[in-house]
Amino acid sequence: MTYSDSDTTIRKRSGWLIPLGVFVVTAGLSAVVLLAYLAPSAPSFHAQQIAPTAETRPVEIEIHGLKLWIPAHYIEYAGARQGGVQKDVALFALLPDLAGWTPWEAANFSSNAADSPVVYLLIHEDSLNLREDSRFSRIYLSYVSNTQGAPGPFNLTQYAFRDDSGYRNSDLFVGEGKDGPVVIRCDRFSPEVPSPSCQRDLLIGRFVALSYRFKRAHLAKWHDIATRVTQLVDSFKHPPKPQASAQAAAPG
Repeated sequence: MTYSDSDTTIRKRSGWLIPLGVFVVTAGLSAVVLLAYLAPSAPSFHAQQIAPTAETRPVEIEIHGLKLWIPAHYIEYAGARQGGVQKDVALFALLPDLAGWTPWEAANFSSNAADSPVVYLLIHEDSLNLREDSRFSRIYLSYVSNTQGAPGPFNLTQYAFRDDSGYRNSDLFVGEGKDGPVVIRCDRFSPEVPSPSCQRDLLIGRFVALSYRFKRAHLAKWHDIATRVTQLVDSFKHPPKPQASAQAAAPG
């Protein structure tokens, strides 16, 4: 059997057409994946503008099965005040008694001064589900240089983070609370951080954690803040009492 020149040309072309087609398809799919990865995502919950309210109506929110009834004036963002199932909810309150937002305290709530009285709280899903003592022993102790700690201020034990750790610009303090250790990580004051804060993380439900932060200038009040925050969040776990009837029954 013989083959013409045209047969030879067709065979030569088919040898590189298939790899070329595979390359084009692969390159196109890679471009789509890369674009999807690099393209800006939709604004997250925390990218919203803070929109406080003076309303005190309870907002029913569920986070990983934990139901909460939170007065609206504690909730930072308007979207969260719609209630329902959410991954997290951001709150704020004012020292010393952790009152919710009011118009006459608006300036204090918006302050970022080194001694600002605002306490920020975030109730959120937590896949680690670690108790506070476990978080201290399994995470923080791996990064400190003095695992025994040293006497710190305000009846706290102080731990120094190693210079090669991601926490090197922070200090760690541990105090004794009513239900166990209170573990507080504080930013150090520096020209880059002129208004340092302290943060505590603890479980309040199964796979639900509370993170709250306050200015380091108020570290002396850590025990009182811990007590008041716990009491405040516990109060959110109880549904509001039914409203009493507006009109009492007439005597018989």
